[in-house]
Amino acid sequence: MSDAVLEGFLKRQLAEGLELAAQSDLFELLPQDLDRYIAIFHCKGLVRGADGAVVEASEFHVGIWFPSDYCRHADPFKVLTWLYPFNVWHPNIRPPLICLGKIAPATELCDLIYQVYEIITYQNFASHDGLRAEVCQWARNHDRFPVDRRPLKRRVLDLHVKEVKAQ
Repeated sequence: MSDAVLEGFLKRQLAEGLELAAQSDLFELLPQDLDRYIAIFHCKGLVRGADGAVVEASEFHVGIWFPSDYCRHADPFKVLTWLYPFNVWHPNIRPPLICLGKIAPATELCDLIYQVYEIITYQNFASHDGLRAEVCQWARNHDRFPVDRRPLKRRVLDLHVKEVKAQ
């Protein structure tokens, strides 16, 4: 890598992203390279089943890529890619696109992860200006949000500790 500033930024993002993943039982971070990641979220979100019913799901995959000009220009549609499941049901997600709105150049990896988590769990959504009109309309007519209220940064206690406290 010839850009020392970008390389330093990317190394910092890797370290901070892995630290956040270590403090969470709701997401994993799989580095593919210094500038590419797969974030796997284990939280409640919504999908549309083959029968048309909107139901909860508990695993979502997102690709994150920091292009070489990321510290100067950030296009959210290049940085984020929805990977799984393709039947996700959210106004701001139309696979492979995810709309976080405008993101500033050099937005940190952990900030992107939090924003994606808030989208998946319906803590943040645009029912008036999304990527899918049908889902926008559906969201305006429902009040079951957020579908997951757990904080991203937490770690489940050891099972033994839980058993001791229960006694």
